Amino acid sequence: MPTQTAPIADPDTLAAQWTDLLEAEPKLRIRDAAERLGVSEANLLELSLEKGVTRLTGSLTDLFARVGELGRCMALTRNQAAVHERTGEYEEISFGGHGGLVLGPDIDLRLFPKKWATAYAVIDEDAKPTRRSLQFFDKNGIAAHKIYLRDEEKAEAFTSLVSDFSEGDAAGLTYFEAPEAPKEEKPDQEIDVAGFQEAWLGMKDTHDFFMICHKYGVSRTQALRLAPEDHALEVSNDSFRRALEGARDGEFPIMVFVSSPGVIQIHTGPVKKLMEYGDWYNVMDPDFNLHVRETAIASTWIVRKPTKDGIVTSLELFDDKGENILLMFGARKPGKPELTEWLELTEALIG
Repeated sequence: MPTQTAPIADPDTLAAQWTDLLEAEPKLRIRDAAERLGVSEANLLELSLEKGVTRLTGSLTDLFARVGELGRCMALTRNQAAVHERTGEYEEISFGGHGGLVLGPDIDLRLFPKKWATAYAVIDEDAKPTRRSLQFFDKNGIAAHKIYLRDEEKAEAFTSLVSDFSEGDAAGLTYFEAPEAPKEEKPDQEIDVAGFQEAWLGMKDTHDFFMICHKYGVSRTQALRLAPEDHALEVSNDSFRRALEGARDGEFPIMVFVSSPGVIQIHTGPVKKLMEYGDWYNVMDPDFNLHVRETAIASTWIVRKPTKDGIVTSLELFDDKGENILLMFGARKPGKPELTEWLELTEALIG
């Protein structure tokens, strides 16, 4: 198990602090409580072992490969500023090479299990009805993905699955590594900008972008600053809201990607019910919920990447650390050009 560079607070003290927080703010989510207390979310779950929380053992990919047995679930992937929730069944689950896939019509995931460190089964009997979930975490105790049971008739399947992966659990608490400090960005003058731009213009697939950034040693936002002319344009931070409203009003499907440590979750389809709540702007559709903290958006870009099918245009949001919040595209399949409606919408955002 991973070891933390410095020990966490005494478990009893931490538990008491968490209890005090919940008494003062009963609706406080565990992730926000962990941030207030200076620990990870998984650290707090560890305090409830044998009290509704079970640490799961064995192969996490073998565990994930069986979640299709749970029927209809809600898949949740999030980062600091975006929460992506999609309801449906986990279908066409596969692992190979460095990653995995879930390719069902409702739940669409890209999985990077080498970044997963541990998983828990969580049963919240205070919720009505009882809430059952499987939760996967990285080595820092940050949530990679959560799976919430939606079909009460699958409660027995959930119990069986947990039983199969909870034997031989080690005693004591798991300690998680402290997150590493972000790498400093290489100065622009040290970048082979001409080579980088040539590689950008030579892309055949949007996935090439990450390899090009790695090859030339540029961060995501630095890459956008150094992009070939007209291939990355910074736009106003209200463009995210305007893009959702445009897709809703134009009644055309979009794709929304949100990443966590170890998972990318994708929605493909329309958006209909949009609403503002505090700092958050939300999609509240029956099978797709998206929550974005607008105050965390530090920059927004329209990005154009060449592919063998032509230019693919994305709307990309970043926080003040240069971390990606989400990506948005017009819905498309390989071999198909971009939606005209999406191109017209992104052009309007630039204007």
